[in-house]
Amino acid sequence: MDTPKPPPTASYPLAELCVLADLPPRTVRYYVQIGLVDRPQGETRAARYGAQHLEQLLLIKKWTAAGLSLDRIRELLHGAPAPVPPRAPSVGSVSVRSHLMVADGIEVVIDPGAAGLSPEQVRQFTRAVMAAFAQIQGEGAIHTKQEDKQDGQTQ
Repeated sequence: MDTPKPPPTASYPLAELCVLADLPPRTVRYYVQIGLVDRPQGETRAARYGAQHLEQLLLIKKWTAAGLSLDRIRELLHGAPAPVPPRAPSVGSVSVRSHLMVADGIEVVIDPGAAGLSPEQVRQFTRAVMAAFAQIQGEGAIHTKQEDKQDGQTQ
């Protein structure tokens, strides 16, 4: 669906630009009004749009079709880095994940390939998660013992 780029000196009236971009005139005017598309040269019916306007409209159209908000599109048009879409797994691909059962109701799913972790890093991560959970449980036990002591003193 790549549209060939027109020569840089191209100049279009609004109706022709709308045909090239496959957008209604009202949408193009709105994009100009909110600053997503540069203002045309001239006013009203004499306004002329160039190749830059067409490129902006095609980018906006592509990004809105991808689900981006107009605010995010504004950022992208002003030089923010483009989003990197996640790669969808191909048909027949195999993905290996580890399921770390920390406790009843707590499970951590690790996809080492997606996370870029080596087997040793997965083992280190697993040990760290289990140690953190044990520490949290230990703190809970300490609080319970302290509360028991306080309850015994007040009775």
